[in-house]
Order: sequence, then structure tokens, then C-alpha cells
Amino acid sequence: MKRIVIKIGTSIITKADGRLDKVVVASLASQIAALKNSGKEIILVTSGAIAAGLETLGLTQKPSSIPKLQAIASVGQNSLMDIYAAAFSVHGLNIGQILLTYGDMLHRESYLNATNTFNSLIELKAIPVVNENDTVAVNEIVVGDNDTLAGLVCNICDADSLIILSDVDGLYEQDPKKGGQPKLISKVKEITKEIEGLAGGASSGISKGGMVTKLWAARIATMGQTGVYIANGHKENILLDVVFGKDVGTYFEPLKKKVQSRKLWIAFATVAKGKITIDEGAKKAIVEAGSSLLPVGVTDIEGDFEVNDAIDIVSGSDFLARGLSNYSSRELKNLKDLSEEAVHRDSLVVIRRS
Repeated sequence: MKRIVIKIGTSIITKADGRLDKVVVASLASQIAALKNSGKEIILVTSGAIAAGLETLGLTQKPSSIPKLQAIASVGQNSLMDIYAAAFSVHGLNIGQILLTYGDMLHRESYLNATNTFNSLIELKAIPVVNENDTVAVNEIVVGDNDTLAGLVCNICDADSLIILSDVDGLYEQDPKKGGQPKLISKVKEITKEIEGLAGGASSGISKGGMVTKLWAARIATMGQTGVYIANGHKENILLDVVFGKDVGTYFEPLKKKVQSRKLWIAFATVAKGKITIDEGAKKAIVEAGSSLLPVGVTDIEGDFEVNDAIDIVSGSDFLARGLSNYSSRELKNLKDLSEEAVHRDSLVVIRRS
């Protein structure tokens, strides 16, 4: 692995009282410096802006108001970057902050510009430090958690590996927080419904993610042929252990054939404006044969979308794919020629096969 995205969650870099743990940040910076010295290219996706803002402002309770949370994140971004800058400066390394929202990725040109920014920072020997731009994001264009953001970053910058640091050792056969001694799954070849069923809900406190979002990030990244590790960020030298081959955490194998860059953008960097339900024949055609979606296989249409808008494709209650519609929702409902392509296969991405 040459280019590595590392995602650090709030629970990893905060103390029990919610304050940022500078000792942990310093340890992670030391490990990342060692990886840089060994020739690795590192991109850091970090949470913690709201936690940093709460500490800086002397607040003990996280408010529920979105405008207040965005204001706190605005204050916290500065504090968080100062802590990272200080930790990396000890090792002679510079950082470059990148704040992203879905709005930055909705347009293909902006998506490619983000790629160029990452590449330029890496060429300058700086470490890109990424967070969602919580201060301006609105519900319609919010990524929502930094696990998902890390998966998207992998596709944007064509990473070889993603390391997600969690507060558990990896994916278990059952939730370890419910007691007992469940077995850790060391390798996942495919993210199936059964694998998704092993994930619990989101964590409590000030962190947003849980195993559900980590599995979604793994799906995003592996479709771009990025190998994904989920490992315990509280363990000493965990980054070095993962990169240099120790048997730790859970590894998700990348797809054998990489999904095209444009299709990755359609699948994960667009916001669906509608949803269409398809029958079993259409499902088989798009999943097994890689065919275009024809109107004859559409059984229901939801939402108000226009030509070239992204739409989700479902079968029953199962989400299958996303694509760019060749028709508006109004046109599709009234389409007489059922042999026309509702979504062309070049603009259709199967995301869940089983």
C-alpha cells in the first residue's frame, strides 16, 4: 500500500470528559510520521471539531440546535487544526486543511478539482487533513459522518488503503458491547446482507458513527479497489501494526475489478432526487447481465426528478443501485415506448448485489 487514508474518530482523540487528548494526537502523529518516512502517502480524515469547539468555548453540554452546532464547529476547526499542526511540526511535517461537503462533490468538475487539490498537497509533502464542513452544510448536502467521508475521499484520491480507527478491535460475529466473547472477523471478502446485519447502531455521546457507517465506508472504498481495515485506535502503535502486516482488526478485500471513476461519483457523490422500484426481471438484468434499465421493468416511481438527476433503484425493500435518469419523473410515468432506456448502463451502478 502506497497511498493511505486514515480516519480518526472523535472517540479516539477525546478523553472521558469530552476534551481532546493531545497525548493521543501526538502518538498518532508520530506513527504517521514514521509511515511518511517509509515512503507512504498519508491523507487524514479527522473528527473532533465539535468536541474541540465545546472545550474552547468552555461548554459542557452539546446543544441540539444545528446553527449552534455549526458555530461550535467553526470555533473547533481552528483549535483542532492547531493541535494537529503542533503535533506534526515536531516531526517537521506540514498539514493542509480540506473542508468538504456533498455540495463540493455533486458536480463532476468540482469532484475532479478536489482530486487535484489532494494530489498537489501530497506533491508538496504536506498531509491533507480532511473534515466535513459542518459550518455550512445543510441537510440536503450533508455527508453526515466522517466514516462515509473517508470512503468518499478514498475514491477522490485513488487510495490504496483505508484505515478506520474505531473503539473496538474490528467487526465481530456479534456486538461485543452486549457481553460474552464474540469472535473477531479477520477478513471480509464481500459485504453482504449478513455482514451488514452484524453491525449495531450508532454510538452515543458526541460521536456520530457506529459499525453501520464503517461498513458503508468500506463498501464505498472497496468498490474503488481500496482495501479497508477497521482496527482499535486505542491500541499502541496500531497504525504501524496495520500497515506493516500484523494480524489486527478486520480487513475488507477490495473488488477484483475497479468500478470506473465516473460510476463511483454517480454511486456515492451524488444525492438521489427520486426512487424507482423494479421487478425481478429488471433486477436480474441490471445485477447479473449489467444491462440498462428499461421502463418495462419499473413498477413504481417516487420523487420529482429531472433528466440526468440521480435516482435510487430498489427491488422490494432492498436498495440495489443508483443511476442518472434519462427522463424526468413526469416523462417516465407517461412513457409509451417501453423499450427506451430509463437509465443507461453507463450511468447505472449496482451497489448491493446480495
